[in-house]
Amino acid sequence: MLALRLVRGTHPLVLLRRLLVAAAAAGVGFLLLCTLGYAVGHPDRSAAATLRLLWCVIPMAATVQFAVAVARTDPSTRPRPGLSAIGLGPARLTAIAAASTAVSCTLGSMVALLFYLHLRGDITGLPFDGAAAELLAAGRPIPLAAALTLLAILPVAASTAAGLALRPRKAPAAPDGIERTTPSGLPWGVALLAVGLAVETYAGQGEDGGLPLPGRLDGNPAGVLAGWILTAIGLAMAGPGITHWCGRLLQAVRPGAIRLLAGRVLMDESRRIGRPLGVVCAVASGAVAAATLYDMGTGDFGPLTGLGAALVTACTTATLLTAALESKQCRAHTAEALVRLGAPPTVLRSAALMRAGALVAVFLPLTLLVGGLAAVPLGA
Repeated sequence: MLALRLVRGTHPLVLLRRLLVAAAAAGVGFLLLCTLGYAVGHPDRSAAATLRLLWCVIPMAATVQFAVAVARTDPSTRPRPGLSAIGLGPARLTAIAAASTAVSCTLGSMVALLFYLHLRGDITGLPFDGAAAELLAAGRPIPLAAALTLLAILPVAASTAAGLALRPRKAPAAPDGIERTTPSGLPWGVALLAVGLAVETYAGQGEDGGLPLPGRLDGNPAGVLAGWILTAIGLAMAGPGITHWCGRLLQAVRPGAIRLLAGRVLMDESRRIGRPLGVVCAVASGAVAAATLYDMGTGDFGPLTGLGAALVTACTTATLLTAALESKQCRAHTAEALVRLGAPPTVLRSAALMRAGALVAVFLPLTLLVGGLAAVPLGA
């Protein structure tokens, strides 16, 4: 009840972000229900139905990441003076954030259920002259318990992830005189990236059978797709380390005030924005590979594949923008202090543009390179 009251009194932009989470949850719920409909309509293809269900994990993970990012930037869940006195300590605020995330995702799941039943003709008859009847297994009964179980996965996962991400914890204190350590995921990320590309190349030369994937992408060996997933995980792990080193490079060779400020901010915020940036890089490299396959005439994408790709792209991009907003909010006191000390506003804007330019100059070529290498074995 308290979470609902906080929702009513929040800023419109905060409500908009929560509605975007609900919209993403509706898309994931629709994909899960379509997978259930495929299993009901094709009882003899249980392996293909299971594989389609596993592929729904990718847009679900992107939605969970976005929901956690929105929960982190929610002003109603931040500790403020006086809240502990009325019983709203850090642990209670974390529970409220998890409950708010669950409410948003449950709302989206219910919208997905109503839309799915409408397209099947279970509410007002078949719309669009029955164009989606075969895709959604219209005319066959859908087990309600299985549908509700699938729809409950995302709210539970998102609220649990939000609670774990916002739980009270003590930050480890660095020893005196020692600067905090570079993000440790860069070596592992580079290793996974290399292993993924090697697995893709090796599997692309083999003769193993294709996977029955949604959208008629059934000519790709399992090893190629496993390598692609390893490549994406490697980019996500390497993102914070790459961002940290971008900040170091900006400060190299006698930096001025703007370069020093831009580089230091990148180093300090590498963990907060580096991982979402690595995920966006992974998704963009997959889009480059898909575009290359389409130009070669070997890619054939169905409507559900397009919906899943749109969900992943939108959620990862929104997560990156939300992480950038969180980073800006955390630097607000520093920016105000610099302005009070006489720093002109142009210095802050120039530093922000320099940070963005450095990240684009590093991540854009990396994305194009990984996407091009990933498309080679898939188009072979």
